[in-house]
Amino acid sequence: MKLTRRVTFSSGHRYWLNDLTEPENRALFGRWTSPYSHGHNYVLEVTVAGCIQASHGMVINIKEIDAVLRDRVVSVLDQRSLNDEVPAFASVPPSTENLALFIRKALGDLPSEATFVSLRLYEMPALFVDVGKSHTVKLTRGYEFSASHRLHAPALSEVENVELFGKCNNRAGHGHNYELEVTVSGTPDTRTGMVADIEEIDRIVRAEVVDRYDHKHLNSDLPEFEGLNPTSEVLTKIIWERLVNNLPAKLDKVTVRETARNIFEYSGEDE
Repeated sequence: MKLTRRVTFSSGHRYWLNDLTEPENRALFGRWTSPYSHGHNYVLEVTVAGCIQASHGMVINIKEIDAVLRDRVVSVLDQRSLNDEVPAFASVPPSTENLALFIRKALGDLPSEATFVSLRLYEMPALFVDVGKSHTVKLTRGYEFSASHRLHAPALSEVENVELFGKCNNRAGHGHNYELEVTVSGTPDTRTGMVADIEEIDRIVRAEVVDRYDHKHLNSDLPEFEGLNPTSEVLTKIIWERLVNNLPAKLDKVTVRETARNIFEYSGEDE
């Protein structure tokens, strides 16, 4: 059984190395470069696993998890300037990646019968990091685009398509506000603290996907869907194929939210 507990804390940080000039810092950190701090309302989710205890019906007493998170994480980081008040970041960039690794180390061994599974740290809804047991860092960046499609399988007859897809087979098509998450994995750079240059990821994803698909009709406007039924499964796989060899870090997975109820994920597995 897995249990996830969520806490929040607010911290300030800056991307600036004192041993570099301003042009050198800007070359390293891009548009986030500044000798002055900015802040985030971080959201931390910690997942543990264990057996349901017969004596109390829980994996672990939530009060125990809360005590660990309060004493080892929140009290250390909340309302702090990470660069100035947390010794670990005196000379290490307090990127979201490095901060997540710091928290993983601070958690240490958990009390009682539960074992650590993973943590997720949100810097903002469209930027978060996952760290598992292996300490592999996965960085996720979120995007949005609007597109329309008609669910119509070329191999099926008109009647069969209507029977299978119903109103989604409407000849005029229908639209969605798609939410896209692109997850890359790797080891944070020792100088920047980042798995990859986020600006470069943004540039590539926008060119290959967001700007290409936004306000387009998938069936008729895009050659990669020719002869295909542009379901969200197909869309997710095609987005993976457009990104997998183009990003500055290893692509781990692509997630597409068609609606709040329809979520699709692809990691390049064999079909």
